[in-house]
Amino acid sequence: MDRSELAQLLGITPQVSEESSVTQLIEESDPAKFIAAFSYALRGTGPIFLVDPHLGQNERKILADLIVSQEAVVRDHSRGWLMIASGGTSGKLKFARHDEQTLAAAVRGFCKHFYVKKVNWVGVLPLYHVSGFVAWCRTVLTGGTYIPWDWKHIEAGKFPAFKRGDSFGDEGWYISLVPTQLQRILNSQFVHELTQWLRSFDGIFIGGGPIWPSLADQAARLNLPLCLSYGMTETAAMVTALRPKEFLDGRRDSGSALPHACVSVNRDGLIEIDAPSISLGYYPDIKWDQRFITEDLGVFDEHNNLTILGRRDSVIITGGKKVDPSEVEAVLRASNQFDDIAVVGILDPEWGQSVVALYPNKNTGLNQVLLDKQVETLASFKRPKRYIGIDQWPRNLQGKLNRLELIRLIPKV
Repeated sequence: MDRSELAQLLGITPQVSEESSVTQLIEESDPAKFIAAFSYALRGTGPIFLVDPHLGQNERKILADLIVSQEAVVRDHSRGWLMIASGGTSGKLKFARHDEQTLAAAVRGFCKHFYVKKVNWVGVLPLYHVSGFVAWCRTVLTGGTYIPWDWKHIEAGKFPAFKRGDSFGDEGWYISLVPTQLQRILNSQFVHELTQWLRSFDGIFIGGGPIWPSLADQAARLNLPLCLSYGMTETAAMVTALRPKEFLDGRRDSGSALPHACVSVNRDGLIEIDAPSISLGYYPDIKWDQRFITEDLGVFDEHNNLTILGRRDSVIITGGKKVDPSEVEAVLRASNQFDDIAVVGILDPEWGQSVVALYPNKNTGLNQVLLDKQVETLASFKRPKRYIGIDQWPRNLQGKLNRLELIRLIPKV
C-alpha cells in the first residue's frame, strides 16, 4: 500500500500539482474536522504534521523552526511523510516520522494478535495523538466502524450503542482509556450502567501510563476485558499486549509481542524493538534502520511476556540506593487518600536525591498516621520524606504526566 491507496480508502482522489508538496498542519480537536482535514491533506505529497491544539508557546516555536528549516524543505517525503508528536511531556518536542507502511504494519500486527479481521472502535482519545490516531487507522484499513465520542458524555453516563455485523467472530469492538478515565468510571454514580457497557467490548485498552494494582484488581472483579499493552509514538502504538482472557485470569504484565514486532531486553535492561511499524527517525532527519532502543526498563518471563519496570531516567538514587517511583506510587494509591500521585526525586545535599510524593492540592486533610502505616511495607529509604500539594497538576489529555513541569512547580522553601 502507498500513500495514494491510503487516500483512496478514505474516498479521496490524490492530486498532483505545484501546491501538492506543501506542508500541512492538522490542528483539530473535533474528530469530524480532524478526519476531513487529514483526508484533504492526504491528497498532496508533502509532509503532514498532527498538531496538539493545546501546544504552548515554546513548543510552537520548535514546530515553526522545524517547518522552515532548509534541511526539511529538500527532504524526499515519499517515506516518513506523517509527523506525530513525541516527547512533549518529558522534554523537547519532536516529531516521529510515520507513513502508510508503518501504520499498515502496526494494524496487521494488531489483527493477528487479537485474531480479528475487522476492527471497530469507540474513540474518546484525541486523533492528533498516536493512541487515538492509530485506533482510527485500524478501522480505516480493515473496513471497520469508528465512533468518535466525547469523554464528557461518558462521565455523564451517556455512551454510544453499537451493533455487531454478520461476520461475528471476524470483527471486534474496542475502546482505549487512560487509567484515570477508568478510575473515574468506576467511581461514577453511573458505574453500573457504564461497566455493563464496557463489558460489551472485546477489549478495553489501557494506555497513557501504567495502571495501578488496585485499579486493575477492581476492573478484574467487575469482569472488564482489559488489555494491558506496551508501545509508544515511535512504534505506531502497541508492540506487546495482554489479551482480555489473560488479564481476567490474573495476569498483570504487558503481554507478548505482536506478530510484527521483535521485542527484546538488552544487557543494560533496556527494551529494544525491531519492527516495520517503527518510525523513520525524527523530522527532518530520516533513519532507515527500524530498530529502536527505548529508555524503558523491562524483563521477560519464561513465556516471553513483558513486564515494564519503569524508565531508566525516572529512577531515584538516594544515598546510593535506587528507588522505582512506580513502586512507591502504587503503595500510596492503595491508601485511597489521593486523586493522583507522583513520586519524584529532588536534589538533596546529604542524600543526593530525596524521595518526595506530590499530589493535586485539592487533596486536603491527609491522614499522616495512615500514610506512615501504609508505607511500612516499603524499605525505609523508599519512603517519601515529604508530601507536597501542587496547585496545577500537569497531565495532558492522554493522561501522561509532565514530571519535569511537576518538579518545577514544587513550592520553594
